[in-house]
Amino acid sequence: MKKTIIIHPLFFAVYPILFLYAHNIGYVLLNEVLVLAAITVVFSIFFFFFLKFILKSKEKAGLIISLFLLLFFSYGHFANIIGDFRFTVNIITIGANKILFPIWCIFFLLGTYFSIKTRKNLHNLTNLLNIVSASLLIISLVNVTVYGLKTRKVVQRNIESTTNYETNAVHSGTFPDIYYIILDGHANSRTLKEVYDYNDREFTDYLVDKGFYVVSQSRANYVHTFLSLSSSLNMEYHNMLNHTESEYCMIASHMIKNSKVVGFLKERGYKFINFRSGCTLTDYNRYADINIHSGKLDEFLMVLIRTTMLRAFEKCFIESARGRILRIFSQLAEVQHTIKGPKFIFAHILVPHPPFIFGPNGEQVRGAELEMGRAESWEDKEGYLGQLIFVDKKIKELIDKILSETKISPIIILQSDHGPGYIWAEKLKKGMEEELTEDMLKERTEILNVYYLPDNCNDLLYDSITPVNTFRVIFNCLFNTNYDLLDDKSYFSHIKQRCKLIDVTDKIK
Repeated sequence: MKKTIIIHPLFFAVYPILFLYAHNIGYVLLNEVLVLAAITVVFSIFFFFFLKFILKSKEKAGLIISLFLLLFFSYGHFANIIGDFRFTVNIITIGANKILFPIWCIFFLLGTYFSIKTRKNLHNLTNLLNIVSASLLIISLVNVTVYGLKTRKVVQRNIESTTNYETNAVHSGTFPDIYYIILDGHANSRTLKEVYDYNDREFTDYLVDKGFYVVSQSRANYVHTFLSLSSSLNMEYHNMLNHTESEYCMIASHMIKNSKVVGFLKERGYKFINFRSGCTLTDYNRYADINIHSGKLDEFLMVLIRTTMLRAFEKCFIESARGRILRIFSQLAEVQHTIKGPKFIFAHILVPHPPFIFGPNGEQVRGAELEMGRAESWEDKEGYLGQLIFVDKKIKELIDKILSETKISPIIILQSDHGPGYIWAEKLKKGMEEELTEDMLKERTEILNVYYLPDNCNDLLYDSITPVNTFRVIFNCLFNTNYDLLDDKSYFSHIKQRCKLIDVTDKIK
């Protein structure tokens, strides 16, 4: 009789992570996926041999491990199906987790009991599980491999376009630090007043009093982060002809990490300081001189947690997510003291974008979740506004500290990559996402855009400047370059077709 090979626990350990990667490829670093897969494999091997020693049966040990993995990684998907289900008994509201988690535990205990007690030959069942798990893994591996082969050549062809820098500039002198701070999804004053019924006059007055130029009519060039940042950091619009969305996501990721702006400044003696955001697009950057680490809980891990049984304990992870944001603000205030010479400081801060984990005074929000990937996350008006108010307070503290302790007056750019999406989320909920109404487009495209520049540079700014022209203006003023200003345009694209761009400039002017 042939020996039974027990391989399905290892395949079931790797498959869910690889599946999630395959569906977010281009937005996630492969190294991160490999680390998480290695952790689950080590866990599975350890407990397999432990159970094998206890039960004296490798088939039963493998079956129990695979059962646990299947239940563990499927939990979040069933929780999504249940959605926002609530059950009220005697005024006590019971959430989906409090119902689903004990059911999953019961399934595991029953499955473990029958696996231990059964006297049936498990050879055929083991072979079936080996085949099923191997098939699932192979399908995901094929998807990842095909994508990699298709996009590698495309990305290589576009690398050259992000390494040609303007050279007609001053190469000597004492230059100011440049802070480029992206507050993800921060609305402008008009949106806050008309959509969220909030007047941010105190914040804008503070900025003006400090010497900032507040762009009153600024709009985003694009409504998705990877398009907005790759455009502003390269001072140009995108040309997406002959590219699929997945291909262009890889191109945009490279454009963000190795941008024309960074290359230009490095040639002039600047150090590139990158604050690790937790978002793969702007997290670890191998082109940066220094990557400042602020926390372990990143975007992919947050999404993975919500697909597993750890979702029932996500409150434990929320404090880690809060800690990352708070550390970024505190570290931004200190970087001018710890690193000598002119610096380009890039910080993409994932607030006030969902998840809404800060109240208006920085308090933890009751019932907060780590959900951030769905457009529907924007539906919580109160959560968004509370987080924005807190962010504005932290920005004021940061500006006070930077300006009061700096020796050379810095350049500070506060900008959002796109506006919020409450109206957009409402339309998605009603199945009306194809209807590009003016109010929805304005909310998503109108952004915070303010500048702290040398006095002689403010004359080059204007009330409708968009991010694509940000560094064209700054470089022309600071380094005597001759960049032409581009037409200020805004492009909309849907969530499922983010690279199918629609020019909406005339609709929102």
